[in-house]
Order: sequence, then C-alpha cells, then structure tokens
Amino acid sequence: MDEMESQPVPDTSDRQLAEAVLHYGEEQAFRELYRGHTPRLLGFVARILGRSDAEAEDVVQETWLRACQALGRFRWESGFSTWLVGVGFNVARDHVRRNARSRELDLEDFPDPPGPMSFPDDRIDLERSIAMLPDGYRVVLVLHDVEGMRHEDIAEQLGITVGTSKSQLSRARGALRHLLCRTKRGGP
Repeated sequence: MDEMESQPVPDTSDRQLAEAVLHYGEEQAFRELYRGHTPRLLGFVARILGRSDAEAEDVVQETWLRACQALGRFRWESGFSTWLVGVGFNVARDHVRRNARSRELDLEDFPDPPGPMSFPDDRIDLERSIAMLPDGYRVVLVLHDVEGMRHEDIAEQLGITVGTSKSQLSRARGALRHLLCRTKRGGP
C-alpha cells in the first residue's frame, strides 16, 4: 500500500472506515472511528456508571474491543454511533453487575455533596447529581432523557416492564430534583 492510500480520506463515512478496519486492519481508519465516537461514548458510559474516572475509560476500552470483535456482524440497520453506544451500554451494565454497586433508593440516605458547590456552571451540578442516583434510576434516566430512548426500548434493553421503566424514570427525576435543590442550597 503506497503513502497516498494510507492517508485518511476527507468525509469518509463510518461504514467505509469500519470496512477498512474489518477487511484490511487499517489502523488509521480505526483511529478516525475512535476519535469521532469516543467523546460521546465516554460521556454516555460515565453517566451510566455515575463516574467519569478511569473506571469509565476502562469500560470504553472494553467497548471498543467488543465492537471490533462484533464488527463483522453489524448489519448497518442503524447508525454506527447508535450501535456503538448499545455495545457500550452492555459493557457498562456488565461492569455494574460484576462490581455489585447497586444501591437502594432512600432519599434520606443520599450523601451530601462534598462541601458547598463552588462550581459556577449548573451543568456540573446536574452531572454530579445524576452520578449520585442509584444505578437503576440513573440508567433509565440517561437512556430516556439523555439518549432519547423510548420506554419500550429501555424495557427491552434492561429486561424490565415498560411500567417499571416509567416508574424508575419518575423516581429518578424526583430524586434528581431533590439532589439539585440540596446542591443549590449548599446542603441539607
């Protein structure tokens, strides 16, 4: 392969890049896919885990490994990004199960945010509050309110009923309001 062929092609589609990775092991194509999709994937995984540290980065790396292994089975019935986030969701869910981090909701047991919030940006308050939600509530909230999934799809993905999805979303929103109000007041 000469120098010109290994250079990235402007406006190369995800499908072309994925096929180059799958059929030719093109490292540059993989790098373009990785750079283009990892920021969204990392944000999604961090929200699902309730963490944005090395743990989320490990899940993202595992997601890319599984995605590359499954790439030949991807049928392109959805966008690459949608499929990749689905793989990431499954990896994150497995990670949560493995680490048994599930928590029961009791609003009185919510830990107070450490010290008064010194962040001027409300978005940081929201992200921290989402991270404090119990796993089940956080997952449904992120899938519905952040990723825009329908309750039917969430129920299928999580193996729960539509009613449970709706109930957990309602409770998650209530807990989130409670946490945000406590954060704005600087404590209990």
